[in-house]
Amino acid sequence: MNEVNKTLYIPLYGKAYVSRKGLILHDTKAEEIWEKEGFALKGKSKSKWLAYYMGMRSAVFDGWVKKKMQEDECAVVVHIGCGMDSRVLRVGTDDHLWYDVDFPDVIEERKTYYSETEDYTMLASDVRNTEWLNDIPSNADAIVVMEGISMYLQVEELQNTLGAIANHFNKISLLMDCYTEFAAMASKYKNPINDVGVTKVVGIDDPQICEENTGLTYVGEHNMTPECMINELKGIECTFFRFMFGGKLSKKMYRLYEYETIEG
Repeated sequence: MNEVNKTLYIPLYGKAYVSRKGLILHDTKAEEIWEKEGFALKGKSKSKWLAYYMGMRSAVFDGWVKKKMQEDECAVVVHIGCGMDSRVLRVGTDDHLWYDVDFPDVIEERKTYYSETEDYTMLASDVRNTEWLNDIPSNADAIVVMEGISMYLQVEELQNTLGAIANHFNKISLLMDCYTEFAAMASKYKNPINDVGVTKVVGIDDPQICEENTGLTYVGEHNMTPECMINELKGIECTFFRFMFGGKLSKKMYRLYEYETIEG
Protein backbone atom coordinates (compact mmCIF):
# COMPACT_ATOMS: atom_id res chain seq x y z
CA MET A 1 0.00 0.00 0.00
CA ASN A 2 1.07 3.60 -0.52
CA GLU A 3 1.49 5.98 2.41
CA VAL A 4 -2.04 7.42 2.26
CA ASN A 5 -3.60 3.96 2.19
CA LYS A 6 -1.52 2.92 5.19
CA THR A 7 -3.29 5.57 7.27
CA LEU A 8 -6.24 3.16 7.45
CA TYR A 9 -4.33 1.23 10.12
CA ILE A 10 -4.51 4.15 12.56
CA PRO A 11 -8.32 4.20 12.99
CA LEU A 12 -8.36 0.39 12.76
CA TYR A 13 -6.04 0.20 15.76
CA GLY A 14 -8.11 2.79 17.63
CA LYS A 15 -11.38 0.92 17.09
CA ALA A 16 -9.80 -2.39 18.07
CA TYR A 17 -8.31 -0.77 21.20
CA VAL A 18 -11.54 0.73 22.53
CA SER A 19 -13.53 -2.37 21.61
CA ARG A 20 -11.16 -4.60 23.61
CA LYS A 21 -11.58 -2.25 26.58
CA GLY A 22 -15.39 -2.33 26.28
CA LEU A 23 -15.57 1.43 25.69
CA ILE A 24 -17.38 3.65 23.18
CA LEU A 25 -17.53 1.21 20.24
CA HIS A 26 -18.19 -2.52 19.97
CA ASP A 27 -16.12 -3.68 17.00
CA THR A 28 -15.07 -7.33 17.10
CA LYS A 29 -14.15 -7.22 13.40
CA ALA A 30 -11.57 -4.49 14.08
CA GLU A 31 -10.19 -6.63 16.90
CA GLU A 32 -9.97 -9.63 14.58
CA ILE A 33 -8.28 -7.75 11.74
CA TRP A 34 -5.80 -5.97 13.99
CA GLU A 35 -4.89 -9.24 15.67
CA LYS A 36 -4.05 -10.79 12.29
CA GLU A 37 -2.68 -7.78 10.37
CA GLY A 38 -1.20 -5.68 13.18
CA PHE A 39 0.65 -3.06 11.14
CA ALA A 40 3.66 -1.85 13.14
CA LEU A 41 2.40 1.52 14.33
CA LYS A 42 4.66 3.70 16.42
CA GLY A 43 4.69 7.00 18.25
CA LYS A 44 1.49 9.03 18.45
CA SER A 45 -0.33 6.81 15.96
CA LYS A 46 -0.54 4.17 18.71
CA SER A 47 -1.55 6.61 21.45
CA LYS A 48 -4.49 5.61 23.63
CA TRP A 49 -5.77 9.20 23.39
CA LEU A 50 -5.91 8.96 19.62
CA ALA A 51 -7.55 5.55 19.96
CA TYR A 52 -10.28 7.05 22.12
CA TYR A 53 -10.73 9.83 19.58
CA MET A 54 -10.94 7.41 16.64
CA GLY A 55 -13.48 5.32 18.52
CA MET A 56 -15.65 8.33 19.29
CA ARG A 57 -15.44 9.65 15.74
CA SER A 58 -16.57 6.32 14.34
CA ALA A 59 -19.39 6.01 16.87
CA VAL A 60 -20.68 9.48 15.92
CA PHE A 61 -20.65 8.54 12.23
CA ASP A 62 -22.43 5.27 13.06
CA GLY A 63 -25.18 7.06 14.95
CA TRP A 64 -25.70 9.55 12.12
CA VAL A 65 -25.92 6.79 9.50
CA LYS A 66 -28.45 4.85 11.59
CA LYS A 67 -30.60 7.94 11.98
CA LYS A 68 -30.52 8.74 8.26
CA MET A 69 -31.33 5.13 7.36
CA GLN A 70 -34.40 5.26 9.60
CA GLU A 71 -35.49 8.53 8.00
CA ASP A 72 -35.11 7.23 4.43
CA GLU A 73 -35.83 3.51 4.14
CA CYS A 74 -35.05 3.43 0.40
CA ALA A 75 -31.74 5.33 0.40
CA VAL A 76 -28.48 3.65 -0.58
CA VAL A 77 -25.51 4.00 1.77
CA VAL A 78 -22.12 4.94 0.32
CA HIS A 79 -19.02 4.77 2.52
CA ILE A 80 -16.13 6.45 0.71
CA GLY A 81 -12.64 5.61 1.93
CA CYS A 82 -13.92 2.61 3.87
CA GLY A 83 -10.48 1.14 4.55
CA MET A 84 -10.95 -1.91 6.78
CA ASP A 85 -13.81 -0.30 8.70
CA SER A 86 -16.71 -2.56 9.75
CA ARG A 87 -19.44 0.08 9.77
CA VAL A 88 -21.59 -2.11 7.52
CA LEU A 89 -21.52 -4.76 10.28
CA ARG A 90 -21.84 -2.36 13.23
CA VAL A 91 -24.82 -0.54 11.71
CA GLY A 92 -26.27 -3.31 9.53
CA THR A 93 -27.79 -2.80 6.08
CA ASP A 94 -31.41 -3.14 7.25
CA ASP A 95 -32.42 -3.87 3.63
CA HIS A 96 -30.58 -0.79 2.31
CA LEU A 97 -28.10 -1.23 -0.53
CA TRP A 98 -24.65 -0.47 0.93
CA TYR A 99 -21.50 0.34 -1.06
CA ASP A 100 -17.98 0.58 0.38
CA VAL A 101 -15.48 2.40 -1.85
CA ASP A 102 -11.68 2.54 -1.65
CA PHE A 103 -8.49 2.11 -3.68
CA PRO A 104 -8.08 -1.25 -5.45
CA ASP A 105 -5.26 -2.47 -3.19
CA VAL A 106 -7.33 -1.60 -0.10
CA ILE A 107 -10.41 -3.41 -1.41
CA GLU A 108 -8.26 -6.41 -2.34
CA GLU A 109 -7.07 -6.66 1.26
CA ARG A 110 -10.56 -5.89 2.58
CA LYS A 111 -11.99 -8.88 0.73
CA THR A 112 -9.87 -11.11 2.95
CA TYR A 113 -12.17 -10.21 5.83
CA TYR A 114 -15.46 -9.13 4.25
CA SER A 115 -17.82 -10.84 1.82
CA GLU A 116 -20.28 -9.21 -0.51
CA THR A 117 -23.98 -9.98 -0.14
CA GLU A 118 -27.18 -9.11 -1.93
CA ASP A 119 -27.21 -5.80 -0.03
CA TYR A 120 -23.47 -5.14 0.28
CA THR A 121 -20.96 -4.34 -2.49
CA MET A 122 -17.29 -3.29 -2.42
CA LEU A 123 -16.11 -0.96 -5.21
CA ALA A 124 -12.41 -0.68 -6.05
CA SER A 125 -11.54 2.80 -7.32
CA ASP A 126 -9.75 6.04 -6.66
CA VAL A 127 -12.72 8.11 -5.48
CA ARG A 128 -11.63 10.98 -7.72
CA ASN A 129 -12.26 8.80 -10.77
CA THR A 130 -16.01 9.04 -10.37
CA GLU A 131 -16.82 6.29 -12.86
CA TRP A 132 -17.37 4.08 -9.79
CA LEU A 133 -20.71 5.87 -9.42
CA ASN A 134 -21.94 4.02 -12.51
CA ASP A 135 -22.08 0.85 -10.39
CA ILE A 136 -24.62 2.43 -8.02
CA PRO A 137 -28.29 3.07 -8.94
CA SER A 138 -28.81 6.72 -9.86
CA ASN A 139 -32.57 6.82 -9.29
CA ALA A 140 -32.11 6.82 -5.52
CA ASP A 141 -31.41 8.97 -2.50
CA ALA A 142 -28.02 8.41 -0.87
CA ILE A 143 -26.52 8.56 2.60
CA VAL A 144 -22.84 9.33 2.05
CA VAL A 145 -20.02 8.97 4.58
CA MET A 146 -16.57 10.44 4.00
CA GLU A 147 -14.56 9.65 7.12
CA GLY A 148 -10.85 10.39 7.17
CA ILE A 149 -10.52 11.16 3.46
CA SER A 150 -11.14 14.87 2.74
CA MET A 151 -7.71 15.88 4.04
CA TYR A 152 -6.00 13.84 1.31
CA LEU A 153 -7.82 15.62 -1.54
CA GLN A 154 -7.05 19.06 -2.92
CA VAL A 155 -10.02 21.42 -2.56
CA GLU A 156 -10.76 21.32 -6.30
CA GLU A 157 -10.57 17.51 -6.27
CA LEU A 158 -12.95 17.40 -3.33
CA GLN A 159 -15.39 19.80 -4.98
CA ASN A 160 -15.34 17.82 -8.23
CA THR A 161 -15.93 14.56 -6.38
CA LEU A 162 -18.74 15.97 -4.27
CA GLY A 163 -20.36 17.53 -7.33
CA ALA A 164 -20.31 14.23 -9.21
CA ILE A 165 -21.85 12.42 -6.24
CA ALA A 166 -24.56 15.03 -5.80
CA ASN A 167 -25.40 14.94 -9.51
CA HIS A 168 -25.65 11.15 -9.56
CA PHE A 169 -28.41 10.77 -6.97
CA ASN A 170 -31.89 12.21 -6.50
CA LYS A 171 -30.67 13.77 -3.26
CA ILE A 172 -27.94 13.07 -0.74
CA SER A 173 -27.13 13.51 2.91
CA LEU A 174 -23.37 13.71 3.51
CA LEU A 175 -21.24 13.66 6.66
CA MET A 176 -17.55 14.51 6.29
CA ASP A 177 -14.70 15.22 8.68
CA CYS A 178 -12.06 17.83 7.79
CA TYR A 179 -8.80 19.18 9.11
CA THR A 180 -8.67 22.92 9.64
CA GLU A 181 -6.07 24.91 7.71
CA PHE A 182 -4.10 25.29 10.94
CA ALA A 183 -4.11 21.51 11.48
CA ALA A 184 -3.01 20.90 7.90
CA MET A 185 -0.10 23.30 8.35
CA ALA A 186 0.87 21.77 11.69
CA SER A 187 0.58 18.23 10.31
CA LYS A 188 3.83 18.66 8.46
CA TYR A 189 5.59 18.70 11.82
CA LYS A 190 3.36 16.78 14.24
CA ASN A 191 0.63 14.36 13.25
CA PRO A 192 0.17 10.61 13.83
CA ILE A 193 -0.13 10.12 10.07
CA ASN A 194 3.54 11.14 9.82
CA ASP A 195 4.32 7.75 11.35
CA VAL A 196 3.12 6.03 8.16
CA GLY A 197 4.88 8.50 5.87
CA VAL A 198 2.20 11.13 5.15
CA THR A 199 3.25 14.77 5.54
CA LYS A 200 1.00 16.71 3.12
CA VAL A 201 -2.69 17.18 3.90
CA VAL A 202 -5.36 19.79 3.16
CA GLY A 203 -7.45 21.79 5.61
CA ILE A 204 -10.81 23.54 5.28
CA ASP A 205 -11.83 26.42 7.55
CA ASP A 206 -14.98 27.50 5.73
CA PRO A 207 -17.45 24.61 5.31
CA GLN A 208 -19.29 26.57 2.63
CA ILE A 209 -16.35 26.10 0.27
CA CYS A 210 -17.81 22.64 -0.38
CA GLU A 211 -21.00 24.26 -1.66
CA GLU A 212 -19.18 25.79 -4.62
CA ASN A 213 -20.08 24.03 -7.88
CA THR A 214 -21.28 20.93 -6.02
CA GLY A 215 -25.02 21.40 -5.53
CA LEU A 216 -24.55 20.82 -1.81
CA THR A 217 -25.93 22.93 1.01
CA TYR A 218 -24.12 23.14 4.34
CA VAL A 219 -26.42 21.92 7.12
CA GLY A 220 -24.29 22.28 10.23
CA GLU A 221 -21.45 21.00 12.37
CA HIS A 222 -21.43 17.89 14.56
CA ASN A 223 -19.50 17.15 17.74
CA MET A 224 -16.99 14.31 17.30
CA THR A 225 -16.46 13.92 21.05
CA PRO A 226 -19.91 13.90 22.72
CA GLU A 227 -19.93 14.27 26.48
CA CYS A 228 -21.68 10.94 26.94
CA MET A 229 -18.74 9.18 25.24
CA ILE A 230 -16.09 11.15 27.11
CA ASN A 231 -17.80 10.10 30.34
CA GLU A 232 -17.14 6.45 29.51
CA LEU A 233 -13.50 7.19 30.34
CA LYS A 234 -12.53 7.09 33.98
CA GLY A 235 -10.79 9.42 36.40
CA ILE A 236 -7.84 11.42 35.14
CA GLU A 237 -8.24 9.94 31.64
CA CYS A 238 -11.71 11.47 31.41
CA THR A 239 -10.48 14.86 32.63
CA PHE A 240 -7.43 14.93 30.35
CA PHE A 241 -9.33 13.81 27.27
CA ARG A 242 -12.08 16.38 27.82
CA PHE A 243 -9.50 19.16 28.07
CA MET A 244 -7.32 18.09 25.13
CA PHE A 245 -9.86 16.65 22.69
CA GLY A 246 -13.33 17.70 23.74
CA GLY A 247 -13.27 21.47 23.62
CA LYS A 248 -12.05 24.53 21.73
CA LEU A 249 -8.56 23.14 21.23
CA SER A 250 -9.96 20.16 19.37
CA LYS A 251 -12.18 22.31 17.14
CA LYS A 252 -9.15 24.36 16.23
CA MET A 253 -7.78 21.24 14.55
CA TYR A 254 -10.64 19.08 13.39
CA ARG A 255 -14.27 19.58 12.27
CA LEU A 256 -17.25 17.44 11.27
CA TYR A 257 -19.60 18.92 8.66
CA GLU A 258 -22.99 17.80 7.32
CA TYR A 259 -24.30 18.65 3.86
CA GLU A 260 -27.38 17.82 1.85
CA THR A 261 -28.98 18.37 -1.52
CA ILE A 262 -32.64 18.77 -2.29
CA GLU A 263 -34.37 16.33 -4.60
CA GLY A 264 -33.24 16.83 -8.17
